[in-house]
Amino acid sequence: MQPKIMMKKKSISASKASLVLFLCQMISALDVPLDLSQPPTITQQSPKDYIVDPRENIVIQCEAKGKPPPSFSWTRNGTHFDIDKDTQVTMKPNSGTLVINIMNGGKAEAYEGVYQCTARNERGAAISNNIVIRPSRSPLWTKEKLEPNQVREGDSLVLHCRPPVGLPPPIIFWMDNAFQRLPQSERVSQGLNGDLYFSNVQPEDTREDYICYARFNHTQTIQQKQPISVKVFSMDSLNDTIAANLSETDIYGAKPVMERQPVLLTPTGSTSTKVELRGNVLLLECIAAGLPTPVIRWIKEGGELPANRTFFENFKKTLKIIDVSEADSGNYKCIARNILGSAHHVISVTVKAAPYWITAPRNLVLSPGEDGTLICRANGNPKPNISWLANGVPIAIAPEDPSRKVDGDTIIFSHVQERSSAVYQCNASNEYGYLLANAFVNVLAEPPRILTPPNKLYQVIADSPALLDCAYFGSPKPEIEWFKGVKGSILRGNEYIFHDNGTLEIPVAQKDSTGTYTCVARNELGKIQNEVQLEVKDPTMIIKQPEYKVIQRYGQVSFECIIKHDSTLLPTVIWLKDNDELPDDERFLVGKDNLTIMNVTDKDDGTYTCIVNTTLDSVSASAVLTVVARPNPPFDLELTGQLERSVELSWIPGDENNSPITNFVIEYEDGLHEPGVWHYQTEVPGTQTTVQLKLSPYVSYSFRVIAVNEIGRSQPSEPSEQYLTKSANPDENPSNVQGIGSEPDNLVITWESLKGFQSNGPGLQYKVSWRQKDVDDEWTSVIVANVSKYIVSGTPTFVPYEIKVQALNDLGYAPEPSEVIGHSGEDLPMVAPGNVQVHVINSTLAKVHWDPVPLKTVRGHLQGYKVYYWKVQSLSRRSRRHVEKKILTFRGNKTFGMLPGLEPYSSYKLNVRVVNGKGEGPASPDKVFKTPEGVPSSPSFLKITNPTLDSLTLEWGSPTRPNGVLTSYILKFQPINNTHELGPLVEIRIPANESSLILKNLNYSTRYKFYFNAQTSVGSGSQITEEAVTVMDEAMASRQVDIATQGWFIGLMCAVALLILILLIVCFIRRNKGGKYPVKEKEDAHADPEIQPMKEDDGTFGEYSDAEDHKPLKKGSRTPSDRTVKKEDSDDSLVDYGEGVNGQFNEDGSFIGQYSGKKEKEPAEGNESSEAPSPVNAMNSFV
Repeated sequence: MQPKIMMKKKSISASKASLVLFLCQMISALDVPLDLSQPPTITQQSPKDYIVDPRENIVIQCEAKGKPPPSFSWTRNGTHFDIDKDTQVTMKPNSGTLVINIMNGGKAEAYEGVYQCTARNERGAAISNNIVIRPSRSPLWTKEKLEPNQVREGDSLVLHCRPPVGLPPPIIFWMDNAFQRLPQSERVSQGLNGDLYFSNVQPEDTREDYICYARFNHTQTIQQKQPISVKVFSMDSLNDTIAANLSETDIYGAKPVMERQPVLLTPTGSTSTKVELRGNVLLLECIAAGLPTPVIRWIKEGGELPANRTFFENFKKTLKIIDVSEADSGNYKCIARNILGSAHHVISVTVKAAPYWITAPRNLVLSPGEDGTLICRANGNPKPNISWLANGVPIAIAPEDPSRKVDGDTIIFSHVQERSSAVYQCNASNEYGYLLANAFVNVLAEPPRILTPPNKLYQVIADSPALLDCAYFGSPKPEIEWFKGVKGSILRGNEYIFHDNGTLEIPVAQKDSTGTYTCVARNELGKIQNEVQLEVKDPTMIIKQPEYKVIQRYGQVSFECIIKHDSTLLPTVIWLKDNDELPDDERFLVGKDNLTIMNVTDKDDGTYTCIVNTTLDSVSASAVLTVVARPNPPFDLELTGQLERSVELSWIPGDENNSPITNFVIEYEDGLHEPGVWHYQTEVPGTQTTVQLKLSPYVSYSFRVIAVNEIGRSQPSEPSEQYLTKSANPDENPSNVQGIGSEPDNLVITWESLKGFQSNGPGLQYKVSWRQKDVDDEWTSVIVANVSKYIVSGTPTFVPYEIKVQALNDLGYAPEPSEVIGHSGEDLPMVAPGNVQVHVINSTLAKVHWDPVPLKTVRGHLQGYKVYYWKVQSLSRRSRRHVEKKILTFRGNKTFGMLPGLEPYSSYKLNVRVVNGKGEGPASPDKVFKTPEGVPSSPSFLKITNPTLDSLTLEWGSPTRPNGVLTSYILKFQPINNTHELGPLVEIRIPANESSLILKNLNYSTRYKFYFNAQTSVGSGSQITEEAVTVMDEAMASRQVDIATQGWFIGLMCAVALLILILLIVCFIRRNKGGKYPVKEKEDAHADPEIQPMKEDDGTFGEYSDAEDHKPLKKGSRTPSDRTVKKEDSDDSLVDYGEGVNGQFNEDGSFIGQYSGKKEKEPAEGNESSEAPSPVNAMNSFV
């Protein structure tokens, strides 16, 4: 398949459309500016045939313009209509529109008639069309007695609607009592006259609620006809009804429903005529009776039905031709055909024409002494009559004008004067209608005017036409000249086209056409000029077009559409599918340069078009998406060569759906034993359409075929005919034979029954045989029906048996079956495991041992041992709690196991039980063991409260899991300066019975970090951390603020900053020359605080905190040598240590807000550092 890629450029077409618009302006007369004297012009009027709602006010429109503004008057039915004498009629201010008040007592019927409006000023009078006012009508159905329709099955039937005559005519439709539309088809349909036609009736047409409805849209009402009853008699029921009155030879219903050749129900006869007016819609109808239901076909004798204007409706019973012309006249034949014959009807169509314009008169503006003509040419069938009026009066009786001469459809004016100004009306009429046109002659003497706005900007695409407007007015008509540039010469030559309406056309604009263009208009009374601007843009192009794609169903596909455009234009990209909008589906994703379709389905197959639009041009490119899918199912299955154990199956493949068929799967149904269930039979390559199938006896076979390609499997084919094979002995015995006791004194023998087709014949049964193993016994046998279980009672407990099951049917036995070993039922074990021992490995792990029980006492299949263990109490708290027993199962003949997850420093009990298929045996005596101490969990909380200038109060809670006897608490803390460096670490040991501590002699306004954990004799537990800040001295803060505002202090700080800058520059130069800093020695001088070691005495690991922030940090660890803070060194961020704001505390002493303090560095770097508390001072604070 070749790629289908299409690209279209629309910029030229758009420009051509603009050209057509300008040319239309060129051939039409220019409007007279409204500030100049001019006769009236009708601008708006009601339609000629005006149907009004009788419940609402009647508004008859008549609007006109002119200078001076015109006055209005009306005639009704040819005589003057004095609106002042009718209180129900008013005229809108500054308008000729009439409003007839119906809602306040007026009656619409009283105002029926023909109305005409006249707009008049000192320069003439214009008149409107004759406006025929008629109120709409929606009358009720006349009452009639409807007899039930009793029809023989297969006969034709017409249900007449006969709606009331309304204005306008109503819309007809048929519904039932539930207001549901009656279904229509080729057999049952509604005609153009509203009647319901049955080509032939069927029993399902029997009902009592055929209701015809008429909807009058103008008044928004619906009228309902009385329900019509239809009863269809079948042949049998009809015989029963009339048998008593007819002889046997007269009972036509004894025969089946008779088929009949077509007969036309409408129109009747062999020919008819139809007259339609030019421009209307031609509707021709043929409805036929017959059985089977006839099919309708239309032809035009001696010609073809017009393409693009012909449509078929109502199941091809109606021929519709839109916008008919005289060329559509002729003979149209409808042909109704079924298998028994045909009928036809010829409709002779004549197309007449109401008058239509060839050249309508146009307004004429002349200067005094000029000549001119008014032309009024119209056509129609029959040819219309042309008549002239002047200011609404027939020209024959109008005041004479020496400059005017009437010559048929033309009025010739010579040497006009100002008094020649008037409005002339041309009336073209025939029997089918009339045309009325107003055209004024306005005699003026005016210097030129240019109506196009100054400096108007025109933008076009390169290589397309440019149309520069110069709309003008003047009398006499001005001459127009164009110039390019400020001092350019007059434009001439073949590269320009000058239109009569002043427009300058550049047929092929280039980039160098950009610039300023000047239009000059002059006549004998003056001269005027105007400038416009032209910009020529680069065309829009698609440089990467969408490409042809083949995609599997449920896949994903993407089309590219990469564009290049003028930088000053803003493009918009639209995607279409098959020239319509993309489906409203979230699977379609439109990106900047592409269209992606997710989860593609069959309905996504089609042509996708990328359209790029700017304000000046449009380009598009298309590509086809082909969706490959599963094949269509095979058909025409046929069985040949039927034998007892084989048959040949053949078929015809279905459509591959763009993906070759790889293989066919054959399935069968056993209609005798499992109807409706399909089983796999075999499969063959996709090039093969026949197969020899092996069959089983006593099976009613049906086959179906499934086609497979790379996409998937087709739907199954229709089933083949059935084929029943002959009976035979069973070929096989039941499978999965087992013997398992359900009680201690029985043996339950089970097996999988043969499927229906495996029985090979009727009367399927089973011979069940058993004997105790290793005992010299005879076989015991029973024959059972087609079941799958047999129970042997009175057996010893858990002894082995030999078992076999053989199939048989009415024709004999299957081959000798094989033997299997089973066991009679189990009982609970008799004894408990002995010599249970427990070895405690560490505080959370223990190992348990036991002796196995004798196998004879198990009395079943040994499945394993279960260890029940539970915590009695915690040795540290001496409090008992709810006993929650835990169970560990050890499979097989295992005699030991590990007990993980124990709690340290606790007392436990356990016992052991043996398990078989029946259940658990008795428990061993409870064994008591204890776990040693472990390290404790972290303290439950640590709070720091009551901050002062030099002290902080610490409070804590004991660990939730002490895991032993607490010996002490360990507190470590260190200061943090404003550069986020840590000071020396201080460690304090606190007695285990304490729960609070006051730290004194701390530095004011200093942040401290605290590390706190508990200890048992085994070691230290995990720690928690907190931070807090001492309060700042208010007097010092005040002094700092005062000094900072002194001029001398500011100058000193600037000098220090300059000195630091010089030192940094020197250091940078030395560093680039290979200078080294003793960073490594400085870091090695501060060893890490102690790290909790691994416990090796009991083989377990000590408990460690997962949070890095819980470890005490060495001094300077927060600020590495590169002066950056690494995230892995601390959870704190630089934002947490702000400057210039006093620290704040909650009522409980916890820290909130930012920390305060000046930036300080260590003395080694040239700045003062806050003094960290020494261990001696910290110890002296303990009181």
